[in-house]
Amino acid sequence: MPLNLPAGKRLAVNLGTDFDAHSAWLGSFDRRTPGYLSRGQFDAEVGVPRLLALFAKYGVKTTFFTPGHTMATFPAQVEKIVEAGHEIGAHGFYHENITTLSPEEEHRVMEASIRQHEKFVGKRPIGFRSPAWDFSDATYEVLKAWDFKYDSSLMGRDFQAYLPRPVKIDLENGDTFGAPWGIVEFPVSWYLDDFPHLEFIPGIIHGPFGIDQLVSMWTTQFDYAYENEPGGVFCLTVHPGTIGRAHHLVAFERFIRHVVSHDGAWLAPLADIYATWSA
Repeated sequence: MPLNLPAGKRLAVNLGTDFDAHSAWLGSFDRRTPGYLSRGQFDAEVGVPRLLALFAKYGVKTTFFTPGHTMATFPAQVEKIVEAGHEIGAHGFYHENITTLSPEEEHRVMEASIRQHEKFVGKRPIGFRSPAWDFSDATYEVLKAWDFKYDSSLMGRDFQAYLPRPVKIDLENGDTFGAPWGIVEFPVSWYLDDFPHLEFIPGIIHGPFGIDQLVSMWTTQFDYAYENEPGGVFCLTVHPGTIGRAHHLVAFERFIRHVVSHDGAWLAPLADIYATWSA
């Protein structure tokens, strides 16, 4: 459904930043050695300041999806993000894969994450991004219980906000859809994510793209959305420890310059974009 964007704007743009630090290595990859933890330290202590400076240079406000573990480990960085006027969205507690949790554990982990938001941000988040970019059968009920307004984890559209629907799988007769969930989805895409294309994890991820190739793909997708998806939303996902590397950051700045050169592009946190949704 098209968003009711501010006057003169045709495409909402969110440069979503997943501030994982140590938690991605602990929760997603079970890597606990000093080498991997140092990559998390770079994320927080080098990548975040570089991104904050870059966003400030172009007047960009965005959403930092941040696990509870990251808040507790690097509270000074969280404070600087908030002071700069950015939104902090929920992103799990220790970058856990919620599809592997029992419903009871998923509720418990979400509650623990919310408590960290209250402690380090001063309020509860209204938006969620699953660390696994997936839902369990219990996730919607968990989000509903904590009064989340939007999610940014699913892929049922590319450049339009929408209401996801549960699917009942039937291999013999075809799948059927339930009533739409009462939460707005701002869709993500692996094609609009820096980590799988640029990172190197031996035996797991060998990033296939160089930064110039990746930014070229991002630019092509932005141009398509800008021309063909009025009232749409373009959700990019970057990670301070990845995009914050010097050669990546220079190319990322070129992309930001391209986006802000379009008068109809509205760069905003997802909370602000959600406020333009009209059901």
